[in-house]
Amino acid sequence: MQVLRPTTTGMCFGVRDALKKIDSLAQPNAVTIHGQLVHNETVLVQLGARGFRMVGESDRASVPATPTVLITAHGISDKERRRLRSAGKELIDTTCPLVTRVHQAAQSLERDGYFVLVVGRPNHVEVRGIVEDLAEFEVIEHEEAVRSYPFPRIGVVCQTTTAPAMVAAIRLTIVFRNPHAEIRFQDTTCAPTRENQQSLDELLPNVDAMVVVGGHNSNNTRELIVRCESAGKPTIHVQDAHGLRPEWFASYERVGLAAGTSTLDATLDEVQERLEQFANGTQTNTLMRDA
Repeated sequence: MQVLRPTTTGMCFGVRDALKKIDSLAQPNAVTIHGQLVHNETVLVQLGARGFRMVGESDRASVPATPTVLITAHGISDKERRRLRSAGKELIDTTCPLVTRVHQAAQSLERDGYFVLVVGRPNHVEVRGIVEDLAEFEVIEHEEAVRSYPFPRIGVVCQTTTAPAMVAAIRLTIVFRNPHAEIRFQDTTCAPTRENQQSLDELLPNVDAMVVVGGHNSNNTRELIVRCESAGKPTIHVQDAHGLRPEWFASYERVGLAAGTSTLDATLDEVQERLEQFANGTQTNTLMRDA
């Protein structure tokens, strides 16, 4: 069995920068991470072991007890920043600059008199942070949700990890259903996500099956899985090498390996090593050592 990776896959610069900043903190027990730093369970376990306090993304209404609060790569609203600062908290900001760009674009559109549509998942933490600073908005997850809006000016921004094909379909539908409106579209999807998806598309015709590595609630990992399944490839989603079983790959000659943008390089390498062990028949002893 041959294991093939896309030309581009795995961790993006925003996640690398966030991890680098948090690695430099000398007193983890004085810091509360305001949500999940990244949507990757391996990273979260490591942070907990270091002593960082963490609150769930749906449990951020209360004020953290620690003097310092770390803003995650997914960002928060300006409203939430003001609330935390007014409670006397020092903020450490690891927001991805591409997420910040979406916030700025949405607010700029609203100031210019546009009704703002956000293309993305309504309950995703990134989207919640974007819309909390808007007076009027609607979140569009798929083209069927687009309607005719009673506004003369409509502005459109995108969650950074939205698939480009979905963005294109929704954009066309907005134009079709709102011929009366002036529409300003700003493509705020992130370049690393697009590059990962495009590189995956190039690999898919050359493999029999795919393994995708990433967190269960990672939107960009989810998009990679959708692309694989849409191409008709059997797809296995794992968080790390321990999620693999040799019998799954017995009938495949070429297996592709891709990862979401919050997947650690070490995790991706470990998955590849395990797959290669399956290929040369050395997996049994390795699995026993890991047990």
